[in-house]
Amino acid sequence: MPQNDVNNQAKSEYTAKDIQILDEIKAVRLRPGMYIGGTDKHGLHQILYEIVYNSIDEAMAGCCTRIEVTIRADYSVTVTDNGRGIPTEIMQGQDITALEAVLTRLHAGAKFTNHVYGVSSGLHGVGASVVNALSSWLKAEVKRQGKLYLQEYRRGVPQGEVGIVGDAADTGTSISFLADKEIFESIDYDFETACQRLRELAYLNKGVEIAIRDERTDQQKAFYFDGGIASFVRRLNKNRGVVHPYPIYVSTMTDSTVIEAALQYNDSFTESTLSFANCVNTRDGGSHLTGFRSALTRVFNDYARNTKILKDTDPNLTGEDVREGAVAIISVKLPQPQFEGQTKARLGNPEVKSHVESAVASSLSLYLEQHPNEAKAIIDKCLTAARAREAARKARDLVLKKTGFETSTLPGKLADCSEKEPAKCELYLVEGDSAGGSAKQGRDRRFQAILPLRGKILNVEKAAKDKILEHTELRAIVTALKASADEQFDSSKLRYHRIIIMTDADVDGSHIRTLLLTFFYRHMTELVNQGYLYIAQPPLYRLKSGKQEFWLYSEQEKEEKLKGLRENKVEIQRYKGLGEMTPQQLWETTMNPTIRTLLKVQVEDAIAADAAFRMLMGDEVLPRKRFIQAHAQSVRNLDI
Repeated sequence: MPQNDVNNQAKSEYTAKDIQILDEIKAVRLRPGMYIGGTDKHGLHQILYEIVYNSIDEAMAGCCTRIEVTIRADYSVTVTDNGRGIPTEIMQGQDITALEAVLTRLHAGAKFTNHVYGVSSGLHGVGASVVNALSSWLKAEVKRQGKLYLQEYRRGVPQGEVGIVGDAADTGTSISFLADKEIFESIDYDFETACQRLRELAYLNKGVEIAIRDERTDQQKAFYFDGGIASFVRRLNKNRGVVHPYPIYVSTMTDSTVIEAALQYNDSFTESTLSFANCVNTRDGGSHLTGFRSALTRVFNDYARNTKILKDTDPNLTGEDVREGAVAIISVKLPQPQFEGQTKARLGNPEVKSHVESAVASSLSLYLEQHPNEAKAIIDKCLTAARAREAARKARDLVLKKTGFETSTLPGKLADCSEKEPAKCELYLVEGDSAGGSAKQGRDRRFQAILPLRGKILNVEKAAKDKILEHTELRAIVTALKASADEQFDSSKLRYHRIIIMTDADVDGSHIRTLLLTFFYRHMTELVNQGYLYIAQPPLYRLKSGKQEFWLYSEQEKEEKLKGLRENKVEIQRYKGLGEMTPQQLWETTMNPTIRTLLKVQVEDAIAADAAFRMLMGDEVLPRKRFIQAHAQSVRNLDI
């Protein structure tokens, strides 16, 4: 039968029997990524957070003051709160209890009306049932109305009815569960990762104590912040020189939306603003962040004009000017949040913009009037940023004029590729002329471009923006990419969709790599967020035994290989620099797409990343010294 006839017959046989209806639990287990983003470490921690979010909802309703998280020795987790307890009675018109509905029905819960929870976090009615479906077992204990209730589950299926197992003097809910090994790549929780999120939740819900204990390592921490997000901002500004001693704090309610904001300036050149909606970190911002930023720009311009700091002929401060050096938190809690995207990365409620802008503008204006000294210090900081911006613009214009950036002219030392489609192109940023020469000779010229970098890269953590474009190597990178930097960054103009940092495996190489990462994170953040940045993994050792040759990428790999070659004569060569390899060797080990290893640079925790760059590349020596001392034993590939 001709192929077209076969295809047509297959198409005509599409009938009702081809449609499957999965029950909710099976659907979650079949496609877990739809609900928790994946089955990796991130997804594993997400199911822990989803149970915590239920307790946070009780806290936001004013009915819970303490939440306890325990990671057991068998990798199970227990989350306990002193809230009202999930209802255990039979639901009206249904044949199951409210507790079982919450734990087995995807869209069951008290979050769909404003009667019980004015605001709520988590997956809005699907969190607990998703956790249940993805757990080997789950046990729910509820203290309510003087009784202790219990129900147990296996992979989302109840193992019996809700039963009374004792008396209770207080109220609350305790959920214990073991993540299913059939679903997750690993069920080994990271204590510090969990602590980071729980600390964040404690900041966002002042007056609520959140404790965590890890029975595997006997670690425990507790978080409680009377100052809420103002304390959060002070922590983010730790070890920085601040422009004014205390954060500016805003707290108000508008049309059932609770609005909180905290702001404090430091002497750095970067902005660090985090936004939250119902305790969910909206990494891509949204209407609340837009309203907050609009208020800052308007209020500071109005104040500068009214106090004659800005003359009539002076241009307005831009949003970039008023945000330089700002550390800010904007948190809103609203009844019906509209999150855009599966991961809730952006808040879409249009009305929130005007609510936030009005509330922040009113409070900030009052603060500036009542604190003239602090106001002047902040405005002076903004004016300094404006002058630096203008200087950077002139430097950028000069670069455009000299390099023909707007035309086809590229840096003279760039060895470009012949392919013109960015999605197929990659740019290697290579340390030094020697390694650059090997890379140029060993590459595939069709799609691999090479840009050698000479000398040390500027530490942008301590440099004004006008100094960045004056730096030859950074200017070459910006020119080669053609996507500009900072607020002018435009990923649609990127000439390469893989930017690969390839440095030597020694101390200098590590330093240059860190300096480049700092530059990209601070001034081309979206390049990192959109997954265009990579780190090459050149080998550390070449082992030769007879006619056999092995390329090894770590000390551990070398030791393991040597065990198997113990009876033979082995020649070991340690590579400290890329320039020590021949072009063919560099291609075979590091640049050949079919066998190479690339590390994709991702920022899973913006708070931790910001703190790390500030600590490693900032002015304060003591925090950096402590970091080195704390991590000295975990250093890999130390060159001594």
